[in-house]
Amino acid sequence: MATDIRTAPSEWRRYWPLVLTSCIGFSFMSFMTPAAGVFMDPLANEFGWDRTQLSTGIALSALISIVLSPFVGAAIDNWGVRRIALPGLVLTSLSIAAFALASGSFLQWIVLWLIWGIFVLLVQSTLWSTAVASTFQASRGLALGLTMSGTAVAQVIAPPLSNWLIAQFGWRFAFVALGLGWGGVALILAILFLHNTGSKQRTNAINKSSISAASTLLPGLTLAQARRSRALWTVAIATFLILTATIAVVVHQFPILIAAGVSRSNAAWMVSLSGVAGIAGKVITGSLVDRFHVRWIGGLTLASTAIAWPLLMESVASPALVIIGIMISGYAGGTKMQLCSYLTARYAGIRHYGTIFGIMTSMIALASAIGPLAAGAAYDAYGSYSPLLLTGVAISLVSGFMIFSLPGYPVWDETPHETDTVQEKNACH
Repeated sequence: MATDIRTAPSEWRRYWPLVLTSCIGFSFMSFMTPAAGVFMDPLANEFGWDRTQLSTGIALSALISIVLSPFVGAAIDNWGVRRIALPGLVLTSLSIAAFALASGSFLQWIVLWLIWGIFVLLVQSTLWSTAVASTFQASRGLALGLTMSGTAVAQVIAPPLSNWLIAQFGWRFAFVALGLGWGGVALILAILFLHNTGSKQRTNAINKSSISAASTLLPGLTLAQARRSRALWTVAIATFLILTATIAVVVHQFPILIAAGVSRSNAAWMVSLSGVAGIAGKVITGSLVDRFHVRWIGGLTLASTAIAWPLLMESVASPALVIIGIMISGYAGGTKMQLCSYLTARYAGIRHYGTIFGIMTSMIALASAIGPLAAGAAYDAYGSYSPLLLTGVAISLVSGFMIFSLPGYPVWDETPHETDTVQEKNACH
């Protein structure tokens, strides 16, 4: 009896709870990035830290991901998503709540970020995208789009919610409420709906402790072939470049808006508006890449931030231009992780998806480390975010052009022996 569900409606009828769970889980994993900017002023006022110091923790935590993400991806391939996700959600929740213990010691602040950086690896994008990419076939683009919209959901909810919690109860309570509350919802959904449903063959092989058998039952590149794939290198480099600029802007988006003359309350809602645009970007892009080659959709989307970011410069900004800029930036920003995960699945296949996307996540983590720290240092040096925004324009154009240059998709054969032949032919093109 066939186990693959190959039509989009039947996939969605059976697996929509998995997408909901993955979306919420991904939003929990990623909400600290848009929330960080809201906490900057309260922490600076209490402890006297500058923007570079406040950005150092999140940058150093990203360095952990650079080293360990491929190993976490391999663990997901070997043990399945559920065994990684459930303890990961508990530990990440507790590590976020622990930020309430910050005492003004800069060393302690760094340690708190490093602890969070270790635990959040267990619930990173690799886990949620593996669960969905290995389950959906006919509607994989849309399913991944909705999963990756978790980042946009976080951007919608985290800034105004964090600002409200800080205003009403203080920043310490805000960390506890966000960590335990958001993490608790994600944990309940994961317990109910997150299972290794994507590949019965892999699951059966894992249960029999036959990891090598599991990997050969699925279509896709071997790890050696992936290392030689020009398409995968193009995806990795383009993603690294655009996310270096994007994450810098997202982390500092709240103070960027303040510098442009927006009030603190309105800035929180504008960042939330950017998240709404991000959700739209993910859903629309997910639908389009299921119908058209992603080189056109992705290339245009990445390049579009070259229009958006100059509109946020304090020398240019007006209320109308800020709204336009924040909407375009949010729409495009919402698609970048999604495009990377989709392109990895299309050019690498599912055979070693967790490991390969784990390596992609290392590139993303490097961008997460460089971007916010460079933005904070640039602001401290120039007293303005304009140099950051102008640099982002050039990066957007280069990244968009790289996605335009991608070759056609490999055609995977479900038969393992024939798949290897197709892989060899496509790996070097």
